[in-house]
Amino acid sequence: MLAYFIYGRMYPGKIPGKLVYRVELYRNLGLWMALFCVLTAIVLNTMHNVVRRGWFLEIRQSLLQCFIVFAATVLFLFSVKDSSSFSRAVLWMTFLFYLFLAFFVRTVHKWILRRIGLHSKGRSMLLITDSETVDSALEQFRKYSAETISISGVVLVDRDATGEDFGGIPGVASLDDAAMYICREWIDEVYVNVPNGVTPNTLIEQCGEMGVTVHLQLLPLNVIKSKQMVEKIAGASVITTSINIATPIQLIIKRIIDILGGLACSLVAVIIIIIIGPIIKIASPGPILYAQERIGKNGRRFKMYKIRSMYVDADKRKQELMDQNRVSDGMMFKLDWDPRIIGNRILPDGRKKTGIGEFIRKWSLDEFPQGFNILLGQMSLVGTRPPTVDEWEKYKFHHRARLATKPGLTGMWQVSGRSAITDFEEVTKLDTEYISNWNLRLDFKILFKTVGAVLKRKGAM
Repeated sequence: MLAYFIYGRMYPGKIPGKLVYRVELYRNLGLWMALFCVLTAIVLNTMHNVVRRGWFLEIRQSLLQCFIVFAATVLFLFSVKDSSSFSRAVLWMTFLFYLFLAFFVRTVHKWILRRIGLHSKGRSMLLITDSETVDSALEQFRKYSAETISISGVVLVDRDATGEDFGGIPGVASLDDAAMYICREWIDEVYVNVPNGVTPNTLIEQCGEMGVTVHLQLLPLNVIKSKQMVEKIAGASVITTSINIATPIQLIIKRIIDILGGLACSLVAVIIIIIIGPIIKIASPGPILYAQERIGKNGRRFKMYKIRSMYVDADKRKQELMDQNRVSDGMMFKLDWDPRIIGNRILPDGRKKTGIGEFIRKWSLDEFPQGFNILLGQMSLVGTRPPTVDEWEKYKFHHRARLATKPGLTGMWQVSGRSAITDFEEVTKLDTEYISNWNLRLDFKILFKTVGAVLKRKGAM
């Protein structure tokens, strides 16, 4: 539009005197350019790592995207019949402006991300290092603070530094206790930098077992069942091992699907609350929505929302029913007949009567408010089920691998026959399999199976 306006003022009569997008050819070309610009940025991932790139790389990325969009535009003009009426001078001016503005927008985008990084904790990272390296390693992270990495603690491999202060960063555990600390706290990633000592292979293997991402600076690493990649963190080359590695475009698509699904679930939840809420109130006075503290990705705590299908004292009565738990090791809680569900009672003749609570659970209506958690980014449509705090406190290292992804509304083990599985090790195996083999196709497969499982339960009613 700017090129058309300037050229029209420089050479009156050379182009139609209308506004640029009133001319059909220019309007169609503008739409094509906008679409191809977005597609190029997504497919080629030209905005990835924008904060870490220098000016030369940024100019190169801008030129790359500009030339690709320019080539696509020329192809478009070649394919339309009336392209001869299009001004070539406008085309060249357009791409000069495009190149300048693309670089300008990237620069502003980089500045905004850096400003956000200065005021955001971002990823919680545990630093594993030695006494000689700790100060320089922390200084390097402060220098690259725009990467939204928050060093939450330090572990020294050559001595126990628990309780010490390293410029505002606490020493949180000894090397022997580090794995248990990671298992119990919110730690997204572990950064290992021990150039003057022995690599803590046992701890790295334990992190791999827990599904925790590990970054090892400049050292070879061979961890079984982990995927590896080379990247830069705080200006240093590292070998990163993780239970799985997703590309930025995969994560963007998954998040878009989560937002759409979260909106749909939230809308359904509101409708259910309006219709069924009064029935719940009459059957069991108390709140319609139930919020319970759960453990999310990498140990984050959050409030998970459900439509209340149990009496208000259900949590207190849980301990009384532990001897009836179908999961023998107590890692999860499942009953064949749960008297805490609203309306459930045993009649004098021994028959079991159900009520509104069982209806809500049979149809999984209680799960829909988790759409709010999905919109908040605490959960995903597909993932692993978040444990309660008391379940999480019993986790061993390999159980912690379930927390390597966002918890989900549904997941692998739910569609594999959740009512039949009573062995938590089998649940862990299925969840770890899901994380290790994750891709978008698998998510869609689980979603379709979830719908089938709900309909199957309907037929069994």
